[in-house]
Amino acid sequence: MTALERYQALFDARRDQRDALALDELNADRWSKHAPSYRFDPHRELDANLAQIAALVRPDDHVVDVGGGAGRVGLPLALRCRALTNAEPAPGMGDQFLASAAEAGITNATLERAPWLEAGAEGDFVISVDVVYFVREIDEFVLKLDRAAARRAAIWIWNPTPPARNAWLFEIAHGVELVRSPDHRELLPVMWEAGLLPEVRLLPEPFTWPERTAYPTNEEEAVAFALDDVEAADVPDAGARVAARLDELYAREPGGEWRPNWRPPLQGLLITWETGGARTR
Repeated sequence: MTALERYQALFDARRDQRDALALDELNADRWSKHAPSYRFDPHRELDANLAQIAALVRPDDHVVDVGGGAGRVGLPLALRCRALTNAEPAPGMGDQFLASAAEAGITNATLERAPWLEAGAEGDFVISVDVVYFVREIDEFVLKLDRAAARRAAIWIWNPTPPARNAWLFEIAHGVELVRSPDHRELLPVMWEAGLLPEVRLLPEPFTWPERTAYPTNEEEAVAFALDDVEAADVPDAGARVAARLDELYAREPGGEWRPNWRPPLQGLLITWETGGARTR
């Protein structure tokens, strides 16, 4: 079995599990529905991870953000380069990107409403953040990153991946072990097979994400919060299984919030390589 076949087999197994459990498809409609939660202030102070990405960008660069969503990463980079293009197929994400850029007074950022394999964007520095987990044609995807980047390409992912950070809770609520998304263990061999030799850098800060709703403060809220986190609100007996494990699932602050214990720290990985532009393969 080739590296690509191993990657795709895991991708298909994850998709088949979601289908069997009647969970939402991980597609543009889903990302559009949640798009407002992916919108961040472009003028915010860069965290240590994003600062490392920004250090790869030159003032005269045209940056391409592949699957850049609402501009969480791309728009801060637009403030530090000549131009930025977001290749983003989800309509809701694209709308949030344009609104965020306008609100922030950013005039050098444009949107191409297309999935990467259909997009025409090219630039000096091409980056994709938290996208490859959802791409089956991963060999075509990474080779296009390489061809589209005149100077450098990069992929930012996490270990474990964000889709897998709720694996423990998922198994409790759904009664089956979570099939994980492909991660660096499958991605890097695909890249090697494709003739790419990237370096892998460990990013300095663990994954963080602002909680859009308050943490629970009692047992009823704690069960509901957990079920929502793994799309199990309508799963028979899931509430009872979660309720029986609350002491393990939460760290309780006396008289205060209950904080989830099921989310492991995620290590950021920056996979990056110098390109030769559009090389003949």
